[in-house]
Amino acid sequence: MAFSFLTQEIAMDLGTANTVIFYNDEIALDQPSIVAIDNNTQKCIAIGQQAKLMHEHTNPGIKTIRPLRNGVIADFNAAEMMIKGFIKQVNSRRKSLFAPNLKIVVGIPSGSTQVEIRAVRDSCEHAGGRDVYIIYEPMAAALGIGLDVEAPKGNMVVDIGGGTAEIAVISLGGIVQQESVTTAGDVFNSDIQYYMRQQHNIKIGETTAEKIKIAVGAVIPELDDEPEPYVVNGPNIMTAHPVEATVTYQEIAHCIDKSVAKLESSILHVLEMTPPELYSDIVENGIFLSGGGALLRGLAKRFTDKVNIQFHVAEDPLRAVARGTCIALKKTSNYSFLMR
Repeated sequence: MAFSFLTQEIAMDLGTANTVIFYNDEIALDQPSIVAIDNNTQKCIAIGQQAKLMHEHTNPGIKTIRPLRNGVIADFNAAEMMIKGFIKQVNSRRKSLFAPNLKIVVGIPSGSTQVEIRAVRDSCEHAGGRDVYIIYEPMAAALGIGLDVEAPKGNMVVDIGGGTAEIAVISLGGIVQQESVTTAGDVFNSDIQYYMRQQHNIKIGETTAEKIKIAVGAVIPELDDEPEPYVVNGPNIMTAHPVEATVTYQEIAHCIDKSVAKLESSILHVLEMTPPELYSDIVENGIFLSGGGALLRGLAKRFTDKVNIQFHVAEDPLRAVARGTCIALKKTSNYSFLMR
């Protein structure tokens, strides 16, 4: 192809919480999936990290939008602004006289409807994508972890993101059984907000709940390596006076317990539906955890004890899906599971 140098290949993990873009086998961008918009002109003021700093700090003239909810596009216009802005940031690094033809591979939840898939494709095309390929997140996560997805054996992946948790059994380059549940990072955050209100009479925002989860998030009450308790400041619900509360990892394990139990039953449900030969492969290889939720302390141990199959946390679980989309990008003609 004479003008192949004009084709730019981008692999994108369009996540509810973060968007990761790989370009030339390197992470070109890793930013929060959030947009700040001027309420009067409806123009985009900031995206990514800059918009995240504005989140929950805005005045009536500015609003922040998270375009993706539960892994799918909830606000089409904001999503388009965000994708365009991110691609522009990646493009600003390369010097070219011509606008490149964009070839994009995007990871989306396996439970997405045709309408939701169309919305992602349209957003990418409006942002300049000439060839847009769609890959399901569990498949991308499996590729990113380094599993041989085309082999005639069963691999199981649990990808816990911000908006959805994807549970899938993969064999021969296809998804045999899958379940996409909305019990994920955002639900854990609202569990923490509710708990702080109920137990400590303190009102906290989404951003603080996220910080607590990162600092002391755990799913079992006894850890070998205990994190330091986290100090939270906020208004008392009754008096509006400032109060300080100290949160331990045991409290977080208690407050997100029900949500984690829902994930356990979804994993068991998928295993129940798995054909016996693939099931025995999974018992042999173990089950792989990816996504930001995999970083919750004690998660692999709790799941292993519950399901009696060994769970492994992928290395750099946050970027497993993005790495997988990057691998798929190089072999778009070989992989039958990519959708155009």
